[in-house]
Amino acid sequence: MHALTEKQLRAAFVNASQRERTVMTLPTAWADLDWDDLDYLGWRDAKLAGVGYVVVELDGQAVGIQLRRGESKPRTRAQCSWCEDVTLPNDVVFYAARRAGKSGRNGNTVGTLVCEGFECQVNARRTPPPAYLGYDVEAARQRRIETMRLNVANFVRDVRDSD
Repeated sequence: MHALTEKQLRAAFVNASQRERTVMTLPTAWADLDWDDLDYLGWRDAKLAGVGYVVVELDGQAVGIQLRRGESKPRTRAQCSWCEDVTLPNDVVFYAARRAGKSGRNGNTVGTLVCEGFECQVNARRTPPPAYLGYDVEAARQRRIETMRLNVANFVRDVRDSD
């Protein structure tokens, strides 16, 4: 990802009102972010319970979406839709995002199951166990990273391109 200023970050959100952008709490380590190592920027708002944010680069531009966490957790151990990890060290919860534009103003939303603290980047980079003798572990890890990037980008596109 390209580095963003605070102003650019707030302006990137396609499904948040001006007021929501203004009251948004930035990530705790904002000044220390290593933008080159990020597939996407995801964080939970420290002041607003149940609110999260994701910013991803689409077609050379930063696009951000605001998400709201569901009230209840899944009954069984869920799989994250983004990193698709089956051995997660963290919880997976339901997040819903209001669609951008007129569709969102009419109350339309889209939801997904995601790692609670947006840990997908770390999970996708873990070395998978070898499935068989001669299994290319590094190639499998790279496929997981690319799949995670694609899944996040597709979700953000779905929110952005709703009209």
